[in-house]
Amino acid sequence: MHPNFARMATRALARPHPAAPLLAALVLMALVLGLVHTAHSARIKDLASVSGMRKNQLVGYGLVVGLSGTGDQRGSDFTVQSIYNMLDKMGVRVDKATLKPKNVAAVMVTAQMPVSSKPGSRIDVTVSSIGDSTSLLGGVLLVTPLKGIDGNIYTIAQGSVLVGGVSAQGAGASVSKNITTVGIVPGGGNVERAVPFSFNEQPDLTLSLRTPDFSTAARMAKRVNETMGSAMATAIDAGTVRLAVPPENQGNLTMLMASIENIDVMPDQRARVVVDEKTGTVVLGQNVQISPVAITHGNLQIQVQESADVSQPLPFSGGQTVVTPQTNIAINEENRKLKMIEGATLQELVEGLNALGATPRDLISILRTLEASGALSADLEVN
Repeated sequence: MHPNFARMATRALARPHPAAPLLAALVLMALVLGLVHTAHSARIKDLASVSGMRKNQLVGYGLVVGLSGTGDQRGSDFTVQSIYNMLDKMGVRVDKATLKPKNVAAVMVTAQMPVSSKPGSRIDVTVSSIGDSTSLLGGVLLVTPLKGIDGNIYTIAQGSVLVGGVSAQGAGASVSKNITTVGIVPGGGNVERAVPFSFNEQPDLTLSLRTPDFSTAARMAKRVNETMGSAMATAIDAGTVRLAVPPENQGNLTMLMASIENIDVMPDQRARVVVDEKTGTVVLGQNVQISPVAITHGNLQIQVQESADVSQPLPFSGGQTVVTPQTNIAINEENRKLKMIEGATLQELVEGLNALGATPRDLISILRTLEASGALSADLEVN
């Protein structure tokens, strides 16, 4: 929205002219609509990916050395064999039975190489233990070739492993935070071979929506045609928009996509509720609606406490010490009344569930029941 709109509205209100109120109303309406569009629109590059611009998965097997006694144990025969093969290639003759791999860990090395990567560029690699190593902290990944699905080597990985967790243990206890058997090597992959792909030689382009939706696909095609001034975009289905390359842009698709990917589109989406039962996280979309329903949610708690009562006989009485178990059981059930939720919007739904005092775990049960009753007008996705 042009910055002069606000000044125009102010002048229209201040100027005593018969058409001033109408002019001010129109200018303010345009300003509001412009703010709404800016708040909800998104660029095409954030909504869709371009055909061919994908990442290729690479995988390899390697060794991490330099661990402080947290490597694989004697039971990891493949680690011992790998160490033996590595030393043998370097001309070092050793007895396999004498190898103790406690400072070495066998790992799988994975990476995602963009199709635009060229020989000499560097990518990040992920290192994951496949043996019984307890931590990769402080380790160094030895030279590891990474292969694609076609069996060709595309990247060579090597470098210090960075671990985002920490662990420590003693004789009677241990403590750990986050995962210590997975780490990354930033920039540790050196690209040796490029994926055979030429972006500029494509006869046409395809935009693949990250969240397929018919309304969003139709709006995207319309916005591209309006901005570019030609009917070059066609919505094929809910997740695909095809772009016909004009003759003047043949062989120079980079500049064309640089203009198209920054076009703003108003995305639409289905009403959806996503529930993660492992963490108790619940995410509700803006378009979630429910029919008027009455909800009550009780909470039954049963507590069982076990204790031991020791009966000790008097000295020299000839009796025996007897342990008598003691069990205390307590039942506590909250008395929650039936409450009516006349929620038709997300805000009213949240206010109604908050009125019930629902916790995240309670909310998961309530949402499941709402879907079963047919009162929830949204897709419920449980992870």
